[in-house]
Amino acid sequence: MSDFKIRAEAWDITPADRERMHVVAREGPALQEAAIAALETHVAAVLGRRHALAFAHAACGLEGLLKAYGIGPGDEVIVSAYSWYEIARSIWQVGATPVFADIDYWSGTLNPEKAAARIGPATRAILAANTNGHPADWEALRAVAGRHGLVLIEDSTEALGCAYDHTPVGRFGDASLFDFRARGPVACGAGGLVVTDDTRLAESLRQGPAGGPHADSMSALTAVLLQAQWGRLDATLAARARVSALYARFIRSFEGIKDPYTGPRVTTHHPFTFLVHLGARFSRQARDAIVDDLRADGIEARPYATPLYRDMYCRQKGFSGAGCGITDKIADRGIALPFHAGLGEEDIALIVETLKDASINVGAGSAIYL
Repeated sequence: MSDFKIRAEAWDITPADRERMHVVAREGPALQEAAIAALETHVAAVLGRRHALAFAHAACGLEGLLKAYGIGPGDEVIVSAYSWYEIARSIWQVGATPVFADIDYWSGTLNPEKAAARIGPATRAILAANTNGHPADWEALRAVAGRHGLVLIEDSTEALGCAYDHTPVGRFGDASLFDFRARGPVACGAGGLVVTDDTRLAESLRQGPAGGPHADSMSALTAVLLQAQWGRLDATLAARARVSALYARFIRSFEGIKDPYTGPRVTTHHPFTFLVHLGARFSRQARDAIVDDLRADGIEARPYATPLYRDMYCRQKGFSGAGCGITDKIADRGIALPFHAGLGEEDIALIVETLKDASINVGAGSAIYL
């Protein structure tokens, strides 16, 4: 079904944004290059990084990063098993091998101790994400990476505007990634950024692997729109916080509700989506049936994330989920509900009531916890 009455996401594009994009489209290459440079300068300044580099999307940036660090055939990169599917594919693309580690039960982020246990002689890097807006345990991850001489890469796609110990995400990795293709407060279906303080790394990324400008650069129109959205990020996050509060209020009508988790060192937490974790009585099949019911009623819900080792490419290469029991448990019971600043109280009430009915329809009762 494609004609949903309540969409999962809605891009924030104003008439002023469209006019600016038209102006840039009509002008020559010089103005278009300036638009991309302006976005890079703006993001670097906001995040307090020396360099920001724009790409067509973050997977292009990640592949460039791995190559720039000399990571390739015979090397391993430790990643969360509960992550973006293009992470593993980008690692394979450069000839390296992803090694999947389990997550923290409460935050959903890479567990530093379990990541450390997967380090071997071929390990070159750890790639950790700020899952659904919750910053990872960066102090512990940095300590692990430091002890073993590993590159630490941060994926902050899902946590724009969030902070750990009052430090904004995007500041914790040797290099950090942002992808803007869907769902977040800054998003338009295209575009990615890499930020870093390493000048030599930035120069290598700008040159590309063949010694010339890389072919996966961001378009000027994307850069104009992303900079405009980033400029009103605080207002957008405030509007999304209002939607999150509405969800929290309505969903407490379920038995056994627990508040969403925020770790003690997380000083700013904005969820990427409103994520509901079904109770232990629900199987993956029951979760999928609930999602189907919501979608049949015109509500664009979806499972939040599929463990990377269940991805088709991983299965073909013989990967399993051994040692990732927490990932299985969390992934099998997660539902991402529609989440964007345009949702109103009536929308939220309808979504939650439909969710409640669907949970009863699958025969597992209505107890849900977050």
